[in-house]
Amino acid sequence: MQENNTITFIFLAILLLLIGIICFLMYQLLQFKKAKDDAEKSFYALEMKVNDLQLETLESKLNPHLFKNILNSIQSHAYQTYFALDKLANVLDYILYESKKKFVTAKEEIDFALNLIEINKIKISPLFELKIKTNINKEDKLYEQPLLAPLISIDLIENAFKHADLQSADAFISVVFEFRDNAFFMTVSNKISDKKVLKKERSGFGHATLEHRLRIIYKNNFKLERFVENDIYIAHLKIDLLEYKTEMLAAGR
Repeated sequence: MQENNTITFIFLAILLLLIGIICFLMYQLLQFKKAKDDAEKSFYALEMKVNDLQLETLESKLNPHLFKNILNSIQSHAYQTYFALDKLANVLDYILYESKKKFVTAKEEIDFALNLIEINKIKISPLFELKIKTNINKEDKLYEQPLLAPLISIDLIENAFKHADLQSADAFISVVFEFRDNAFFMTVSNKISDKKVLKKERSGFGHATLEHRLRIIYKNNFKLERFVENDIYIAHLKIDLLEYKTEMLAAGR
């Protein structure tokens, strides 16, 4: 009789232990499922923000390509996701709110461009030479006046990271922002890669859109140069904001 009670006790103890283990595993499974669902919701929320962008200006056609590159970069470098998402949040805010304006300040556009560069940095090795320089005369009265078309810097930055040679020892990307003499300057240069970039349908659209926008908005008050010198691609943009503002005032706009 006592032996039967002992066996029954051991059986119940084992049964309770199994039930406890099953409950624990189910709890862990539910927690994992909840974490997975939360991660998917966060991703879909971000995806919805991207898909809901309805910019009516010409640059809106560039944004899907821009975000595709950004999200691909983040996905392939998970260890830098938190930092990249922080920068992406700034870029999203700018595109969602500031780019709806006809004009922004040079300060706002440069800050946006620097965030965009930080996101693109995760594509490259820490040893790759990326040179960023700003030469800003903050005393210039036009520096914080809304005279610059938003998103004007996207094409030149994206083009540099797309076509740069990331392998050779002397490879580099250089981006210089200047604001002086009432004018905005941007110079982007990079060592050209020997590898041929696969041409996609509608490739080169960014170039045409940028020049189109500049002509429509600034007419003769800008200069955009693109040329190759010793295997280095150089793009230089200058916008004379004082002349542009003078013409706007004269036209009563």
